[in-house]
Amino acid sequence: MIKEKISAIQLVYLMAGYVLGTAMILGLGADTKQDAWIYILIGMGSSLILMVVYTQLSTYYSGDTLVQMLPKIIGRFLSYPVILLYIVHFTYSAARACRELGDLIVTTILTETPILVVIGSFMVLMIYCLLGGVETLGRMAEIIFPIYIFALILIWLLLFSVEPFDLKNLTPVLGNGVQPLLKKAIPTAINFPFGETIVIMMFFPFLSNKKHIRKIGLSALVIGGILLTINSIMMLSTLGPEIYNRDLFTLLAATQMVSVADFLERFDALVILMMVAGVFFKVGGFTFGASVAISQLFKLKQTRSVLISLGLIITPLSLISSSNYVEHIDFGFKFFVPYFLTLLQIIVPILLLFTAMIRKKLGLL
Repeated sequence: MIKEKISAIQLVYLMAGYVLGTAMILGLGADTKQDAWIYILIGMGSSLILMVVYTQLSTYYSGDTLVQMLPKIIGRFLSYPVILLYIVHFTYSAARACRELGDLIVTTILTETPILVVIGSFMVLMIYCLLGGVETLGRMAEIIFPIYIFALILIWLLLFSVEPFDLKNLTPVLGNGVQPLLKKAIPTAINFPFGETIVIMMFFPFLSNKKHIRKIGLSALVIGGILLTINSIMMLSTLGPEIYNRDLFTLLAATQMVSVADFLERFDALVILMMVAGVFFKVGGFTFGASVAISQLFKLKQTRSVLISLGLIITPLSLISSSNYVEHIDFGFKFFVPYFLTLLQIIVPILLLFTAMIRKKLGLL
C-alpha cells in the first residue's frame, strides 16, 4: 500500500495548515482574554516536547505508522483496543471539524441551506481528493497553503485600518497571574490544536525522504503556532478581550470591521474561503489517518472502500454528535479535549516511548 510518496515541504505545509485548521474558526484561549496569545505560546512550547516523542517513536520504528508500531511495542492483543481508540479519535475529530465548518457556513453566508447539504458537499470533495492518494493531498497542500498565508497576511494588514485597533487591548499582561493561565492552558492548549498532530505518525512512512522527520514535525508546529499567536494578537487588538471572549467566529467578526475609504470592505467571503481551506487540511489529515489505520488493522490492500465508508460515517456523525453549536463547543472543551485527547495524545505516546526505550536497551527492537 505504501507506494505513494509525499515530500518534506508538502508534509510541512499540510501539518502547518492542519494546526491552523479549526483553531482559526474557534479563537483559541477565549476565556483567558488578553492573555490568549500567551495561552497559545504555552500550548505550542509544550507540544514541541510531544513532537519529539512522536518523532522518536517513528525513528525507532522507521517505516511503520502508529498502528503498525503498536503491536511491536505492547503486543498484538493489547494493541487492538488502543488502535480502535485512535480510529475513533481520528474519525470523530474529523466529524467535529466538519460540524464547525458547517455551523460557520450556515450562520454566515448560506443561511437558508441545510447544514447537511454543506457538510455532505464538503465531504464529497474531501473523499474525492483523498481517493487520489497521499500524493494528491500533498500537492493540494503545496498549492493551497501559500495562498492561505497570503490571504491571512492581507487580512492582518487590513485590520490596521480598523479604527478600534489598539495594542493596549493586550494589557494587563498576565493580569490574573501565571498560575490561573497555566491551569487553563495545560492540557487543553497542548491537546488542541497542537497535540492533534499525532496524526503525522500516519504520514511518516509515506515520506520520500525520512531523514528529517523531526525537523518536519517541529517546523509544522512552530509555523502553525506563530501564525496562531500573531492572529490572536491581531484579533485582541481589533475586537478587545471582552468581544474576543464572547464571539464565536473572531476572525470573521474582526474582518467585518474593515472599511478602507468606504470602498474596500466586505472581506467576509475571503475569510470563509480561508476557513474552508483550513478545515480541508484538518479533515484531510484525520480522514487519511483513519483510513490508513483501518486498512492496516484489518490488513486491507487498498483504502478506497474505507475512505468512501468514512465519508458516509463522518457526515451524519458530525450532525448527531450535538444538537447545536454551543453544546458542540461545550462538550469539546469540557470533556473531549481535556480527557480523551489527553489520554491518546499525551499519556499513551509517552508510555509507548518509555516501553520502546526499554525494549531497545534489552535488544528487543
